[in-house]
Amino acid sequence: MELNIDIEKAKVFIIVEIIEYIPNSVLIKTIIRKTTGNVSAVSFDSGEALASKTSPYDTFIQVIDGKAEIVIDKISHVLKTGESIIIPANVSNTIKANERFKMLSTIIKSGYEDDGI
Repeated sequence: MELNIDIEKAKVFIIVEIIEYIPNSVLIKTIIRKTTGNVSAVSFDSGEALASKTSPYDTFIQVIDGKAEIVIDKISHVLKTGESIIIPANVSNTIKANERFKMLSTIIKSGYEDDGI
């Protein structure tokens, strides 16, 4: 389930509190969506996963509650609250919830032309 939400600009908020857990679901709340990239808060109930995919952009993942399993190019990484990882562009990845967790996902779509990508 994906929702666009309006976060009031120039106002303090606590990211982990703007997204809730939904039983048997993955909930995505987009905080900022621009042509150059987006920032989303995502909650996973235990046992849920995002299907294996490949993105043309690097994706920065930060776990903000619980523990996540991030599989990048068939290598499993278990991240707990406060830990982060960058999923490289053009590499197969899966995000799994062996227990429920929340994360922040940031994708920046511009600047790749400077890297020869």
